[in-house]
Amino acid sequence: MSLKHGILGLLNYGSMTGYELNKAFKDSLSFFWQAQTSQIYRELSTMEHNGWLTSERIIQDEKPNKRVYSLTDSGKIELENWILSPGTDIRDAMSVRSAFLMRVFFAGEASDSEALSMLCAFRQQCRESILALGSVQGSIEHYGVTVEQTDRRTKYWKIAALFGETYYHAAMEWAEKAIAILVERI
Repeated sequence: MSLKHGILGLLNYGSMTGYELNKAFKDSLSFFWQAQTSQIYRELSTMEHNGWLTSERIIQDEKPNKRVYSLTDSGKIELENWILSPGTDIRDAMSVRSAFLMRVFFAGEASDSEALSMLCAFRQQCRESILALGSVQGSIEHYGVTVEQTDRRTKYWKIAALFGETYYHAAMEWAEKAIAILVERI
């Protein structure tokens, strides 16, 4: 996936400001795709230049002016082509490039108590991530109310959120097993 396709997908739900897109991205996609606010704004500019979206500047009296982005027909075609493109591969779904796992791999160079502390912190982050995914349902309902085919589209958000929930539960289970191995040695 690329950031631009995530943005196109969100704009397919309706017009949004950059701020709203950033919030929607963090509320709904961040558990499997990270993006900085500056990256989102940079992509918006490029995508508008490519003709995939348009923007309208809204003048406001009491607040700063804002720019509202809307998906064009060309943007919808790009999104559909990307969704239907070949290349679904388990290696993509399970791609791992983890500095954390690299540290675990070489943790034999540290003390068991230091490694245990690292694993306990990871387990806690998994718990927090599972709790954070609870808010995804609210995001699904919030962004889903503004579009046609709400039930159909939100079903797929729920399926993606289920992947994240299952992933974090598996990661937490792994951490608990790893902690048990270290506790036996300490």
